[in-house]
Order: sequence, then structure tokens, then C-alpha cells
Amino acid sequence: MKCGIIGLPNVGKSTLFNALCENEQALAANYPFATIDPNSSLVRVPDDRLKKLSNICKPQKIIPAAFEIVDIAGLVKGASKGEGLGNAFLSHIRSVNALFHIVRCFEDSDIQHVENRIDPVTDIQIINAELALSDLDILEKNYQKLKKVQKTDDDKRKVQIIERAIDLISNEKKLLGNLENDEIDYLNTYQLISIKPVVYICNVDESSALSGNEFTKKIEDYAKDNKSEVLLISAKIESEISQIADEKDKQDFLESMGLSETGLKRVIRKGYEILNYINYFTAGEKELRAWTIIKGTMAPSAAGTIHSDMEKGFIRAETISFDDYVANNGESGAKEKGKLRLEGKEYEVKDGDVMHFLFNV
Repeated sequence: MKCGIIGLPNVGKSTLFNALCENEQALAANYPFATIDPNSSLVRVPDDRLKKLSNICKPQKIIPAAFEIVDIAGLVKGASKGEGLGNAFLSHIRSVNALFHIVRCFEDSDIQHVENRIDPVTDIQIINAELALSDLDILEKNYQKLKKVQKTDDDKRKVQIIERAIDLISNEKKLLGNLENDEIDYLNTYQLISIKPVVYICNVDESSALSGNEFTKKIEDYAKDNKSEVLLISAKIESEISQIADEKDKQDFLESMGLSETGLKRVIRKGYEILNYINYFTAGEKELRAWTIIKGTMAPSAAGTIHSDMEKGFIRAETISFDDYVANNGESGAKEKGKLRLEGKEYEVKDGDVMHFLFNV
């Protein structure tokens, strides 16, 4: 999973990136375009189930699922036409699966705003307009090419899909939910930003981390109208949390702020939710590992996330639900109680399944 952090300059993107990733240090400065090249970091996906599984199978090594966060430089009005640092940054956005759009929801005279005012909804609209214009440019260029050479029914269908997409984007409507799955699949070949799911992250001051403020209320209304998700996170609080090494001290600090979990956990959970991701596990004495797949993935494809040969030569999957694995103290206990199932090619893998694939190449 690869998610990009976007937003106007000086809204707290790099500060939040550093806090979430802990081991990375992107330049966070009080001037526009402190970030030029995108900063990227792989972070471990927190999953309390791994600890329960490891207590049973006693593995030599534990490998959690990975989540890549990319801090992309701030966009400004006119970015689609090369303003600011322009089109290079738009290309970075195209490479991610989902977007975390950071919006400034605090007042601080010491931190300049690139537009010299605090208006989060307008900030969102500036970014969205630039992303839409960039997509329209790509679609219109390909539309003209296809229209000239269309010969087959497939070519004509592609032209129709692009026409629909141009119409929707031009009228500020979402592609997801207004197009069929096969149309979305075709448009994905162009890496359109408009197709990517978005979470708006309200960067708030410490006093607004729990219940928000007048700015976040406006964003929540905007997101509701646009069928998007919202998270309240204080980059300042997350920065302080990231400096605490001891887990107990970290939890004590969170509780003192009235919070139950870190921003990283909330961001990852929301990322999984909007991308429709789940985890399954492989567990043994040598290794316990979490694997990320899309909900609805069939057993052979899930096996393919481990190795392509396992998908090609798939025979069956020995499967135990997470609850049955824990309740019966592992594989042998689950097998004894009849909780180990043999699943075939038509099995849809469930979140938390503990699996062993049998295959022949």
C-alpha cells in the first residue's frame, strides 16, 4: 500500500510525515517548497493479532505488513500549468494508491500561509482544481489520438469512456461511483489522480485534537457532500509522541492528551478502509508474517502475493480463522477440533485467516 501526503505548502505535511514515520527526517520549514523531491518511508502496519499469534507459534522472525507513505511537495494554484514546482509533483501523485490531503485547521501567526489566510475548504478546492485540470489535460490529449484512429468497437468504447470521464471531471463530479468497474479499470491505465480515494486530514492545534474546531466542521461538511473521509490529527502532538521510545510512556502520554491511539494507527486503518485491504497470515516456527490483499481476493491470488509459482501451481489452502487459531492454541489444536479447513480455488480469503498453501509447479 502506497499513500501520498499532499496539500498546499506550509500546512504541516513534512511535520506529520516525520511524526508518522519516526525514522525519517523530511525537511519541515516555515517557507513554501521546503520539500522538493518526495520523501518516502516504509512503516510497519500495527496489528495486535501478530502478538497473539506469536505467543502461540513462537516464530524466529515476525514480519508485519508494510505501508509506504510518500511526502509530496506542496502544490499551489496553477500547478497544472507548471506554477510553483508544478507538473513534476503531479507525476509523483500519480504513482500512489490513495491520497492523504493535509489541510491546515489552526491559526498561528508565526507560520505563514501561502495564500495569506486560513480557509481550509478553499485550500482543498485549490488542490482539487489543479488535480482535475491535470487529469483533463491527459484525457483530452488521449481522446484526440483515439478519435483519429478508432477502428474497432473496442476503440469506440474507449472514446466513450474518456468522454464520460471528461464530462464528470469538468462538472466537479467524482469518477468513483459514477462509472462502471470496467470503465474505471480502463481509466486506471492513465494513472488518473481523480480516481484515487482521498482522506482529508485536518491538522489541528493540541486543544482541537479530540473534538475539532470551526475549521474542521467546515471540512467535515465538505467531505460529506463529496463522499470523502476525514481524520483529525495534530502534527504537533504526533511529533511529541514520535520522540517517546518506551511504549508504556507513549501510551501514558496519549491518555494524558485524551487520545487512545497514535495518528499512525488511525491513518493506516483509514488507508486500509478506503483501499478495501485486509491481512491474512502465514505462521510457523521460522516465520510469522502478515500479507496484505484486497478484500474479495481468491485463495490462488492470495498465494500469488507470496510467490507467483504458488498461484500458478495452486492446489488448495489449509485455512484456520484467526479466532479458531487462538482459541485452539495453534494449528494442531485447531486441526484436532476440526477447525482447519481445506479451501479450493473459489475460496475468498477472509481478514485474519491463517493459511498454508499447497501447490505444485
